[in-house]
Amino acid sequence: MRRTGKLGLAVSGGPDSLALLLLAAKALPGRVEAATVDHGLRRENADEARFVSDICAGLGVPHETLAVALAPGNIQSEARTARYAALGAWLGARGLGALATAHHADDQAETLLLRLNRGSGVAGLAGVRAAGRVPGSGQPLLRPLLGWRRAELAAVVEAAGIAAVQDPSNADPRFDRARLRMALASADWIDVPALAQSAAHLADADAALEWATAREWREQVKPGALGAYVYQPAAPRAVALRVIALLVTRLDGEEPRGSAVARLFDSLLAGQPASIGNLVARPGPDGWTFSPAPRRRTTA
Repeated sequence: MRRTGKLGLAVSGGPDSLALLLLAAKALPGRVEAATVDHGLRRENADEARFVSDICAGLGVPHETLAVALAPGNIQSEARTARYAALGAWLGARGLGALATAHHADDQAETLLLRLNRGSGVAGLAGVRAAGRVPGSGQPLLRPLLGWRRAELAAVVEAAGIAAVQDPSNADPRFDRARLRMALASADWIDVPALAQSAAHLADADAALEWATAREWREQVKPGALGAYVYQPAAPRAVALRVIALLVTRLDGEEPRGSAVARLFDSLLAGQPASIGNLVARPGPDGWTFSPAPRRRTTA
């Protein structure tokens, strides 16, 4: 379908996404559509979707409810994957130019602290970007509210006379983000906008590393025999790790864990061969050779 140039909004019914809806409808009259994803995790989900639909009708914004089914496993992770898959399909079906979500400065600060606590690298610490791609579909993804605080968005909704949906999972201590959110609420000395700005600085650093990685690949990675690649590292460790991750992804078809890439790098630097996924990497005089591991012979 031909793109219409309209903006798609992900609206759950919570205060953040309702503020996005109100602000976008005011700024772009006739140029926005909204969708609510019903994960079916709570009985209230269907009612919340109807609630959003009624608000959209009052604003003259087309709305659609997207029902999804979740696979077993990490509920929050599965919900995120299913949500973006449904929203990506909706964007395509409606011919919308981009998807906008209601991520804000508090979300950014929470993401930074959570990932610091998990030992994430620069890419993870950069948090969410103002512009990106919808996971799974690659369509444009916009986050126009990163400069706003959670309280400011709630005030927009309150001023409109709307009682927003309150998701109980946001206060459920079983989830890391909810526990961190409660801790931040009692730590008034923490400067949330400054944390969000730090994430933006890290995003700039991540972009610089991506640029350096592309250059290192062009200059130091060469095709080898029998589908192998030879890498002769010339860049600092942070860049070399990214090049290795790209090599593994290209040859093995799956993006490796950062910790596995770091162990592989250390082994090769020490002059020791190592394996990762279905690949074998060997140090040599001309560089590090990455090739598929030999297939094991099977007996009848």
